Amino acid sequence: MTPSHTRLLTAALLAVVAVAACRSGTPGAARISSQPDPYGQGDAAAIARAKADSARYPYTEADVHFMSGMIGHHAQAIAMAGWAPTHGASESVRTLAERIINAQRDEITIMQQWLRDRQQSVPEASPKGVKMVMNGEEHVMLMPGMLTEDQMKQLDQATGKEFDRLFLTFMIQHHQGAVSMVKDLFNTYGAGQDVTVFKLASDVNVDQTTEIARMQRMLFALAIESRSQ
Repeated sequence: MTPSHTRLLTAALLAVVAVAACRSGTPGAARISSQPDPYGQGDAAAIARAKADSARYPYTEADVHFMSGMIGHHAQAIAMAGWAPTHGASESVRTLAERIINAQRDEITIMQQWLRDRQQSVPEASPKGVKMVMNGEEHVMLMPGMLTEDQMKQLDQATGKEFDRLFLTFMIQHHQGAVSMVKDLFNTYGAGQDVTVFKLASDVNVDQTTEIARMQRMLFALAIESRSQ
């Protein structure tokens, strides 16, 4: 083989390798890896994993709104449940309240981390609502089912069986609002495809629907007990 033939064969081989290398990558991965981290938030590995997940299952504005809004929603439920031991609640209501606190506190952590890993604004877990900026002004928004300030005061002032009655009544309202948020999410085109969002929303739907039925039975039993006295 002559030197000229050798050079031609080498060039051809290099061209084939270059084409194969280009075909082995995906456009989405290239775009994601080139994005800078302007916020400097969160662990670099967690952000990288979040970007990889989003390449497979892109999250939407509706996903961000759901995760942000549910943080405040859960925070209020935890505040309500936290009053059970100090307001003379029955054993059954205290047990329910403890379950709500344990489950929803963990879910708040998941939602905050999900937002942080995607470099989204992470709202404070406030029982008063979710802070949102509209037209350059900050507003506190109540998510569906959340108690008003007057309702929270009414619950805080109650004790004993009256606390049980109001707690169950208001928490049913609260849970129904959370279930409606899940339905709105899944009814939005393209939303709820992210693995974490889908699992959390599904868990909220199942857990809180089950608890609504349980609380309705507890409220009915409480009403029967009150009438028999």
